[in-house]
Amino acid sequence: MKRIALFLATNLAVLLVFSVVWMILSQFFDMRTFTGGQQNLGPLLVFCAIFGFGGAFVSLFLSKWMAKRSTGMHVIDQPRNEVEQWLYSTVKRQAEKAGIGMPEVGIYDAPEINAFATGASRNNSLVAVSTGLLRAMSRDEAEAVLAHEVSHVANGDMVTLTLIQGVVNTFVMFLARIIGNIIDRVVFKNEDGPGIGYFVTVFVLEIIFGILASTIVMAFSRWREFRADAGGADLAGREKMIAALERLAHSYGQSTLPSEVRAFGISGGVASGLKKLFMSHPPLSERIQALREYTPARRIPTVG
Repeated sequence: MKRIALFLATNLAVLLVFSVVWMILSQFFDMRTFTGGQQNLGPLLVFCAIFGFGGAFVSLFLSKWMAKRSTGMHVIDQPRNEVEQWLYSTVKRQAEKAGIGMPEVGIYDAPEINAFATGASRNNSLVAVSTGLLRAMSRDEAEAVLAHEVSHVANGDMVTLTLIQGVVNTFVMFLARIIGNIIDRVVFKNEDGPGIGYFVTVFVLEIIFGILASTIVMAFSRWREFRADAGGADLAGREKMIAALERLAHSYGQSTLPSEVRAFGISGGVASGLKKLFMSHPPLSERIQALREYTPARRIPTVG
């Protein structure tokens, strides 16, 4: 499980850092308006939304840079060989078919079969594949994987995930401060503004709520994988997409993708029980079955 491990960790870290900074500022300024004191919930919600969405969008806008830096990938500006030429032309053809701007195309050195897409918008994205994928997959299978990643971009999954993360961050901060204020007043009998009980409660609750809220983000991530598989079937063909996932199922290994982009890879981890709630990808068997039941979209000629 690694487009969401660091993405979630980064946002949680941002929340905690802001909380620590806020605790320090509260020692010098009257922050009761923004801590839930005196029931000033409107300004508190605005404050939480600014910082909640801020952390999510910082992660989004840095995603391409972080992916390139963390994987040490080679970005194809001018294809140097036949393989790079095929990769570049395939992504270009699929991007045109999907109606998006041409993504940057990269290759990173890793033994496992994997690929990912990231970027701030449909017209400012990156699609990358591992050297392991190029060695182990046929051209048809690799084409389907590229189509899957291009579909992520075309579906706007990166932006949608950011918006969901922003909403989650906002309510994690908001609820933690409301409950912290109640505990500070009822348990610690503090009526003179936020005390140590408030700050400790907020800090702990942001961690707990952040972990629980991540299940919402992960649920969306699993849903978008089914959607990207369907998009891959539309762009490259259903049988090619099924063959690519079957290849992944037979050769699954530990991912070496950095945590910054692992959740954006085509394959995720394996888990059972409650751990499934924190998986960024559905089981490959479920994805293959969904594709077998899927009818690829067909263009209907317009009349007149």
